[in-house]
Amino acid sequence: MSTQKRLLWISDLMLLAVAIVWGTSYGVAKVALAFYPVLGLLALRFGLTFVVLLPALRSLRHVKPSALAGAIGTGGLLLSILMAETFGISLTRASNAAFLISLCVVMTPLVEWALLRRKPSSVEWMAVVLSLAGAVMVSGGVFIPTVGDAMILLAALLRALMVCVTRRVMRESTLAPLSVTAIQAGTVALGSLVAAFMSGFVSGSQQWHSLPSLTGHGAFWVSVVYLVLACTLFAFFAQNFAVKRSSPTRVALLMGSEPAFGALFAYAWLGEQLTVWGWGGGGLMVLASLLATAPWQRTAGAAVEMRSAVSSDA
Repeated sequence: MSTQKRLLWISDLMLLAVAIVWGTSYGVAKVALAFYPVLGLLALRFGLTFVVLLPALRSLRHVKPSALAGAIGTGGLLLSILMAETFGISLTRASNAAFLISLCVVMTPLVEWALLRRKPSSVEWMAVVLSLAGAVMVSGGVFIPTVGDAMILLAALLRALMVCVTRRVMRESTLAPLSVTAIQAGTVALGSLVAAFMSGFVSGSQQWHSLPSLTGHGAFWVSVVYLVLACTLFAFFAQNFAVKRSSPTRVALLMGSEPAFGALFAYAWLGEQLTVWGWGGGGLMVLASLLATAPWQRTAGAAVEMRSAVSSDA
């Protein structure tokens, strides 16, 4: 097996692992949010991540300012995603969030078309229709989602944009994936702190206060450790590693099983129940992901284009 194929195979496996980890993150974050507010939790989660990754910043001494600015920009975009996603989770069910966020899978080809001028295939258009129908069913069979659902949908759109922007940054940058992850974590932590203090002055809402003690709050700290190690350190490094070696659409589609893992975890861990409409809608969304990734649906031209893209970026 060639080095290029081996790296692509490793990145694919890492992305599937990310799908499992991020699928469980909704239920875990739901537990943590019962103890601590949204912005405070984001600051804590990414602040700890940044501290762990400080050694990775040594390589910044020889990095061009434009590359550093690009990495900071992806960090700002990530902050927007996480704020929409985490506030959304606090206002809707974890299973709903897991299914709705998977719309990123079919939004990514559309964003890639707009930014990178790659037109979606007929199969991808079909996947868009199936996912939209599934989202309507998951949100209760109505066309107007709840506030929490709407915020998760916004996060899905921003995720699609994030994958495409990160692809461009990683392609044009000499920064290592771990260094990019560190910069993103620091940007999110600082932004969350600023937003937390500003919300206290503007609205009077307390988004930052004393941390829960270790004794009597074990569930909170176990959740935080899992969010830091698995859902942040590993997941964002894996995504940055993979997007440098693949296309944005492939990265998004390989994580299309995330909603299934999210719903199963919410069912097993939180005892959430989905209606027949909810399970049916989730099934349509997973089917859309499978349809879009099925190799037998790809045209020969698309396959050649993908091999060329992987070869040029290895």
